[in-house]
Amino acid sequence: MLAIIDYDAGNLKSVSKALDYLNIKNVITRDEKKLSNADKILLPGVGSFGDCMEKLKKFNLVDTIHELILRDKPFLGICLGMQLLFDESEEAPGVKGLGLLEGKIIKFKDDMGLKVPQIGWNSLHLQNDGRLYKDMEDESYVYFVHSYHLVAKDEKQVKATCDYGVRFHASVEQKNVFGCQFHPEKSGDVGLKILKNFGDL
Repeated sequence: MLAIIDYDAGNLKSVSKALDYLNIKNVITRDEKKLSNADKILLPGVGSFGDCMEKLKKFNLVDTIHELILRDKPFLGICLGMQLLFDESEEAPGVKGLGLLEGKIIKFKDDMGLKVPQIGWNSLHLQNDGRLYKDMEDESYVYFVHSYHLVAKDEKQVKATCDYGVRFHASVEQKNVFGCQFHPEKSGDVGLKILKNFGDL
């Protein structure tokens, strides 16, 4: 069973539908017992860094998330859910993230000659043998919606990068913690393959 953390951050049902399509049993929940009993955990995210951290605190999920990861449960953050895995974001100065991985989230510069936020399809440059990308081709296209991007401290944790005015870190993996800035649930067959790879861990 895969548990999708419900903290009123939106986009939960589209993720659940993609998992249903793959015949991966899943539940949308914030119940500590259900999360504890799940085999894998998924943290989606739509909204702002500060608001979503506040919601995680409101529902007493911060300690729960740390405990789940200490128990070696595969944990995937999607879009803002990935950004929350890190220490801080320029979107919410002074707000601490979950601090599970080292790095910071910065805003795309407005002078790149590109629209911010990045909305649409872009190709992934795969590196460092990420388990989410098993049997996938380099330069596969996935769907993004974001104004902020990751600068991870440890390049070895970065499993995919992307170019949008600058090269940015689009996916990370450290032990049982995974993250992708893009939306696999909105990325067609490529995204479904990524979710299946996570489900098969």
